[in-house]
Amino acid sequence: MSEMSKLLQSELKVVNIGAKTFIEDLKLQERDVIHVAWKPPAGGDVSLIRALEVLEKDEKIKEANEKVVNIMKASHGVLIDMAEAIDVVPGMDENTILHAGPPISWERMCGPMKGAVIGALIFEDRAKNEEEAVKLIESGIIKFSPCNEHSAVGPMAGVLSPHMPVHVVKDMTHGNVSFCSVNEGLGKVLRYGAYDESVIKRLKWIREEFAPIMKKALALKGDGVDIKSLISQAVHMGDECHNRNKAATSLFFREISSYFFLLDEDKKAIARCVEFMKGNDHYFLNLSMAACKAATDAAQNVEGSTVVTTMARNGVDFGIRISGLGKETWFTAPADKIKGLLFPGFTEDDANPDIGDSTITETMGIGGFAMGGSPAIVQFVGGTVADAIAYSEKMYTITTSENTNFSIPTLDFRGSAIGIDVLKVIATGTLPIINTGMAHKVAGIGQVGAGLVSPPMDCFKKALLALAEKRSEANE
Repeated sequence: MSEMSKLLQSELKVVNIGAKTFIEDLKLQERDVIHVAWKPPAGGDVSLIRALEVLEKDEKIKEANEKVVNIMKASHGVLIDMAEAIDVVPGMDENTILHAGPPISWERMCGPMKGAVIGALIFEDRAKNEEEAVKLIESGIIKFSPCNEHSAVGPMAGVLSPHMPVHVVKDMTHGNVSFCSVNEGLGKVLRYGAYDESVIKRLKWIREEFAPIMKKALALKGDGVDIKSLISQAVHMGDECHNRNKAATSLFFREISSYFFLLDEDKKAIARCVEFMKGNDHYFLNLSMAACKAATDAAQNVEGSTVVTTMARNGVDFGIRISGLGKETWFTAPADKIKGLLFPGFTEDDANPDIGDSTITETMGIGGFAMGGSPAIVQFVGGTVADAIAYSEKMYTITTSENTNFSIPTLDFRGSAIGIDVLKVIATGTLPIINTGMAHKVAGIGQVGAGLVSPPMDCFKKALLALAEKRSEANE
């Protein structure tokens, strides 16, 4: 009997590839069907496929990408100081306001960011109210620039003004320094665009009492606080260090609080500072962001690399930057709405599109990438524990390496996925997963929920074509 005859007489196993059109008909014939969810690379876009074909064969790209992730993994962020932004942040002056996300003008800013800018000017005593602040802005005196272009990051609206205190985090491996503001806590806060009297009062207290005492405590400690080590421990304790920072904040509090009590300061002032940290589970977020920023900044400008070193959003645009294309070049597309759990009384229409620099955590391979090790996060962003694990596993398909510094217990201590590769994103059609808070689109109302979102694919398409063009120019 021929092999063909044997095949025709045997029980056939059916594999359906791509479209699901035929599955139901086969099931009606009582056939077992295995479905393969195949789709063409780059969505079938010929220009992207051609770019992929050229770039994927380049061994120098693989070497450059390995170099980038090795730099990121070797980075060692340590909190060394507190200072006012104008004294330490590169390019900061009295008329500069830094913001989250890629570049944006005042006219295009969303509600929460405009509210935060107004609040910052009131905090700086440059204006007494909204009307005076807007008049000052429209005069052209105030300059706006992304935090990410000044070695800084800002959560949500991400506004940083000259005399706001910042955490100073140094990468002890590579020597660069990064900055992030002090997390205000929840409720009415500047990062969600609120600027009433209570917000300004808290910001001034942080500057005038909390930051100086924290600065003295850090000086007394002497060797700083090892943020990388705390992230590593917190991931083993159920944090992903973006939206869940309970363990990390507790670990930080344990590291620094004893030094507060050793200071020769007013006991009531010490008590206020300690209570502020103890009552703010999100305190560590800003430290996590600064440490991730230090790592990704160190990995910027590696010739030939296709790895993403910045993901950031301003509430209007989502922007990415690529190591091999320089820190001056952003690839942007409209920011998407977040899907998840809304607080009682709010609807999806209330939520502003995706906003904030906290996606630096996902860029470093934690946050959404480490959700699989943070089961409790699903109570905040939605979904199931199985979903969270699946998201973490899927991120390995679009990244260059694994970061054993941040290993995930529920994945058998596999290192978190690190080094988002533009080529792999386009080839697979898989986008990075981000878990994040939702801000109300009206300034000052605050957080309305939390959920999951991804960058727009157009950011990666633009980056891929730019990478291909640069390679072509280099070969001419």
